[in-house]
Amino acid sequence: MIEAKPENLIGDYQRIRTPYLYPDGDNIDLFCKVEGDVVTVSDLAETTGWLRMQSATLRRSPKQARLIEDACVTHGIEFHRGMLQARCRPGEELAQVVTRVGQAALRVSDLWFTFRAQAVESITDEVAKFLTEREFGFERAEKRAGRSGRGWTADFHVWTEWRSSLVQVLSTGNRAAAHRVSEHVLAAWHDLNHLAGGPEALTFVSLFDDAADIWADEDFRLVESLSTVSRWSRPDEFAAVLSEAA
Repeated sequence: MIEAKPENLIGDYQRIRTPYLYPDGDNIDLFCKVEGDVVTVSDLAETTGWLRMQSATLRRSPKQARLIEDACVTHGIEFHRGMLQARCRPGEELAQVVTRVGQAALRVSDLWFTFRAQAVESITDEVAKFLTEREFGFERAEKRAGRSGRGWTADFHVWTEWRSSLVQVLSTGNRAAAHRVSEHVLAAWHDLNHLAGGPEALTFVSLFDDAADIWADEDFRLVESLSTVSRWSRPDEFAAVLSEAA
């Protein structure tokens, strides 16, 4: 059945470390409780608790609640008091039940990307308004092909008298996820680096939404090797970066 190790016991539950990861890189752990011939597999609400830490609001939107429900139906599990859980009854394979609950937790944790998308959409709206007020010519959400063949969407393509720039906005409400955001933007700049050469070379600008103190020095250093770092709290400096002659 389940080998109960003291260091893995949480009350009546035995911890199981799964190969699945939350978006910030932490392991998704599940917990098993034996009651007679039935083993209940649960995340003990760790997934929904993790999601609450990623957002300023404690309430889930109707859309997010619907997506959680869809994940539960898809993987054949129950959502009870914030917990994702399923029962392993006699004749069933425990490993299969653990896999179902783990995959559901993974899918529910991916709601973080909807939080980030909302945050980025909000800040990019502010940036678009700023660019309009400063009379910059720009295009939003322009897609460019990288050397690998992968398509990357730049938040802004900005034109000025002296140069053109691609701008990526880095925004997240969670300190643990900040480094992953920086790594994603670095990957984009690396794959698009062929656009940074030639007579009409594009300048790459990484614009950090620094309203919250969540960015580490290494996040800035990571992207400054391939781009010019700017902070949204210093809009005049951002405008200067876009306008200055090469």
